[in-house]
Amino acid sequence: MPRSATLLSAAAFTGAAALALFTANASVELVEDSAETQVRRALDDSNLTWAEVEADGLRVLIAGTAPTEALRFAALTTAGTRVDAERIIDEMEVTAARAIAPPQFSAEVLRTGSGLSIIGLIPESTDRNALVEGFTAASDLPLTDLLETADHPAPAGWNEALAFAIRATRDLPRAKISVAAGRVAVTATAESSDARRELEAALTRTAPPSLRLTLNITAPRPVITPFTLRFVMDGEGARFDACSADTDAARDRLMAAATAAGAEDPGPCTVGLGVPSITWGAAGETAINALAELGAGSVTFSDADVTLVAPKGTDPRLFDRVAGALQADLPEVFVLHAVLPASATPEAEPPEFTATLSPEGQVQLRGRLPGEEMRSVADSFARAKFGSENVYTAARIGQDMPADWSKRVLTGLQALSYLDNGAVTVTGEAITLSGATGNTAARADIARFMADKLGQDSTYAIDVVYLEALDPLAGLPTPQECEAEIGTIAAASKITFEPGSATIDDSALATMDSIADVLKDCGDIRLEVQGHTDSQGREEMNLALSQARAESVLNELRARRVLTTGFLAKGYGEATPVADNGTEAGREANRRIEFRLIETAGPPAPGDLPLENAAETGDAATADGSEEAGDE
Repeated sequence: MPRSATLLSAAAFTGAAALALFTANASVELVEDSAETQVRRALDDSNLTWAEVEADGLRVLIAGTAPTEALRFAALTTAGTRVDAERIIDEMEVTAARAIAPPQFSAEVLRTGSGLSIIGLIPESTDRNALVEGFTAASDLPLTDLLETADHPAPAGWNEALAFAIRATRDLPRAKISVAAGRVAVTATAESSDARRELEAALTRTAPPSLRLTLNITAPRPVITPFTLRFVMDGEGARFDACSADTDAARDRLMAAATAAGAEDPGPCTVGLGVPSITWGAAGETAINALAELGAGSVTFSDADVTLVAPKGTDPRLFDRVAGALQADLPEVFVLHAVLPASATPEAEPPEFTATLSPEGQVQLRGRLPGEEMRSVADSFARAKFGSENVYTAARIGQDMPADWSKRVLTGLQALSYLDNGAVTVTGEAITLSGATGNTAARADIARFMADKLGQDSTYAIDVVYLEALDPLAGLPTPQECEAEIGTIAAASKITFEPGSATIDDSALATMDSIADVLKDCGDIRLEVQGHTDSQGREEMNLALSQARAESVLNELRARRVLTTGFLAKGYGEATPVADNGTEAGREANRRIEFRLIETAGPPAPGDLPLENAAETGDAATADGSEEAGDE
């Protein structure tokens, strides 16, 4: 072979080898870049940004410091979703784990009448045998040991807390003692309130200064019989001579009422068992407030019996009002006995009963009544006259009342019912009625009633005024005003009917509502509902259709609860036109419903102008349903 050919072959071979090498290197770099990019993106999407990725040929090196071993494994797993796991080289480190925290050492000691038990976790350095012996010696009871130990040093304050718990067990026959480092919580019961205070003082005194001590020692409530409360207001001030309460909330309520009444130091109030009602606190507060209104005296509770004593010289009217209100406001079960000491001048304390009627209809009964039965009768009578929800009875039971007192009281209440607002006062000498009414005849009616019930020789005064604003009839419109207002409504909104029938069209129902609202305020008036048609069709059919439509309007008014006793429905057919039947507009005007007062009712003369209260009907059809130009 010639030399030149040999050289050419060698050169071609060398070039091919170089090209192959270059191609191989480029392919490796492409594979490295692709693998590194895919793995890094997958790690970033999984929030594993702490991991560092580097490609080395076909290998993928993952480095960085993983917060936990689990996250390191997560990084390897995520990378394995993009390249073969055999190509991944793990060069990651894991953050060193923190030292394991020591356990929370604690113990619960439970002492009952039959034994002692202790459960919890204590340090191994605590002398367990000495601990058990100490609790056993303190209680002289069999002990159940349920303790666990842990190989950790005892925390600060642990030994002091255990030593105090052993001492406390000796003084507490029934208790639960919770022990922790530097803290002891005691839950126990004592035989009485005094014993509880002694235990709290002893435990607080013996506790080390560095120990946090929590005490929850309870004592059973004493049984109080009778359940007593006595509050006094005199020259020495306001105070409790005795105070009992069924709950802490009731005690606080009584103390607040006493303070509001002027007691600077009300005195102690015992919380105990035996209260006659769960409303004891409310009853006591109401009675103290009533005594404060009197300004002096005393109020005493003995179970459900309540006695209110006013000082001598108290204004009888004030006493009657306060005692009556207290009797009304006391909860059920409680019975009031009100005492007003006799004055040196008995004639200065005449009995009196007062009933007031407010413009809103609220009635209050105050003053004196001869007995509980009469008090109940007066209350029931007032509720029957003025409404059960409107009567407040604050009358008290009095002694030595006049023989006819009950009759005079009921007569006064009956007379008060004639008024819109006012008051009646009953005394031994007279009955005085004053107030306002919207009835012009009320004064005469009351005078006749009083004379009939009390006799002609009785003394009574009537001071009643008539107010037009209270008269329910004074504000009613006149029949002529009603007629005009209905005409205005009907002219503004036409009453129409369905074609070929006497059924009012739905579009006219709102007009009927408006007319009904006016008529409800018009009272008892006489009104004629008139039906009219045009001249199209047979005269007999037009007359029948107009009558049917007038009756339909009357029935719609009845359906709206309008009093139609004095109403009349009448059809006039084509006999009373108000416009020219030769034109469409005239025929439309002639098809109508009119409302006329019966005093002026009757068909107008031909050619007369229509009244302002004419209401036109809509298009009518023949009675058999076929549409024609006018009414049949």
